[in-house]
Amino acid sequence: MHYLSEASRTALIVIDMQEKLMPVIADGDEVLRRALTLAQVAKLLTIPILGTSQQPLRLGRTVPAVEAMVEQSIEKDDFDACAEPAFLAALAPERDEIVVLGCEAHVCVLQTVLGLRHRQRRVKLVADAIGSRQNFNKAAAIERARSAGAEIVTCEMLIFEWLRSSAHPQFRDILPLIKNLGIAHSPSR
Repeated sequence: MHYLSEASRTALIVIDMQEKLMPVIADGDEVLRRALTLAQVAKLLTIPILGTSQQPLRLGRTVPAVEAMVEQSIEKDDFDACAEPAFLAALAPERDEIVVLGCEAHVCVLQTVLGLRHRQRRVKLVADAIGSRQNFNKAAAIERARSAGAEIVTCEMLIFEWLRSSAHPQFRDILPLIKNLGIAHSPSR
């Protein structure tokens, strides 16, 4: 087992970042900004990005900026994306490290993490790119995911692990995205 995340072995999963859901997520703008930044880096490093949407007729379509980043999107009714055969089929076996972000942390994100762990998948949960309506639910989801064997990471942790070195050929292209993570955006901007 590898001790650092490897871009060549990673798949990025974006759970239910939908138009009607994001406005009610605590710090939703920040969660979205971080998710998009991580997706941009994944694109530059040719990491496949899979998205899900929970009952889009009720919760709206995926936020357009997110939708533009995902290579494949799976509509679902079950909270655990693993219950959807198309989701499991979309996970390439050589991409044995699954990075999960999205909403809501304590429902669809957590149940998908638990479903992946149940299937013996190596999972990293991106703590600063997940959200819930209440922060206490997000905190409980992180703790439960950790207890189930998921590694808890941040966007910056992952990016620097994927790059490994400032000599990486994509480092200069990715550096402005890393710097952007450190800038807190307020809803009034």
